[in-house]
Amino acid sequence: MKVIADLCIVPMGVGPSVSAYIREVREVLATTGLTHDMHANGTNIEGEMADVSAAVEACCARLHEMGVERIFCTMHFSTRIDKPQSMADKLARLA
Repeated sequence: MKVIADLCIVPMGVGPSVSAYIREVREVLATTGLTHDMHANGTNIEGEMADVSAAVEACCARLHEMGVERIFCTMHFSTRIDKPQSMADKLARLA
């Protein structure tokens, strides 16, 4: 099932700045081949639900490898079956 997801990953217990960790998340997502777009409070990702879920798992695994003991994630999914739609399609409708 194709989804457009909005993901927010928060490494906990690492201090007030998390940019080094989010850069790693960006690097992991870049290796997935999934379309993704970071924004100020998270990342939009599109693809098959299983692939998106695997990407989130890989992001969390990488942060744990970096020593992050606890991670808080939220994710929202959007799906539709009446027509194919991408993140770009959704934004184009706003123009």
